[in-house]
Amino acid sequence: MTAPPNDPLEGDQEKFRHVLSHVPTSVVVVTGRRPDGGHVGMAIGSFTSISLEPQLVGFYPARTSTSWPPIRASGRFCVNVLAQGQHELAARFARRGGDKFSGLDFATAHHSGAAILEGVVAWIDCALEREIELGDHSLVVGQVLDLGVTQSEHPMVFSRGSYPMLGS
Repeated sequence: MTAPPNDPLEGDQEKFRHVLSHVPTSVVVVTGRRPDGGHVGMAIGSFTSISLEPQLVGFYPARTSTSWPPIRASGRFCVNVLAQGQHELAARFARRGGDKFSGLDFATAHHSGAAILEGVVAWIDCALEREIELGDHSLVVGQVLDLGVTQSEHPMVFSRGSYPMLGS
């Protein structure tokens, strides 16, 4: 195998996007509370477990996100792991603006006060541990305060521009 070139790809975002689209990612909705007490949320396609001791998870919001700043300000959030078939919910939380919670049923996470959305596979209630700016996104690290599995459906994944179904 030959060594990769020393110069990074410059300006070839399409090639980068195409190649990386072949790596499936999780689909989650991160919810939180606004300073006025209202609910806020955003879809995230890059969520990961970071550490077992201490229990840490992470995700990567775009630095242009308008949903992340109020969640950051509260210092707490809840990660909702979407189930296969929750495409409409993913689309709702991926859009900018509007009341994303209108007509939705949800419970409230004990520590963060954030929404636990109905029908999700699992939820993870967190305190903001740190945020690191990396390119056009940030790495948000959360300390896990509580978590649970709500159903045994397969989680939603995103790969090559769609949401493929996982086998049983």
